[in-house]
Amino acid sequence: MSTVADSIEPRIKHIEVTDEAITAHLVDGRVISVPLAWSWRLAEATEEQRRHFEIIGDGQGVHWPDIDEDISAKGILCGVPARRPKHALV
Repeated sequence: MSTVADSIEPRIKHIEVTDEAITAHLVDGRVISVPLAWSWRLAEATEEQRRHFEIIGDGQGVHWPDIDEDISAKGILCGVPARRPKHALV
């Protein structure tokens, strides 16, 4: 059995990044938040870089071009933190 809720993907209307959290305001009225540490790129970014973002598609995610970071609405809802890449030893 399928419901209306099953067919609606979460969409971000606006995003805020503070020194403590990434907060997404969704189109359906929900407000969800994760710790800033979940995005090491945003955690290391300047305030100006954090404010410079673009909503991706119809709100499926957000892109910060200055730091090459992408966060999806589904990722925030599912609690998927970004992993810092492992660098090969030279």
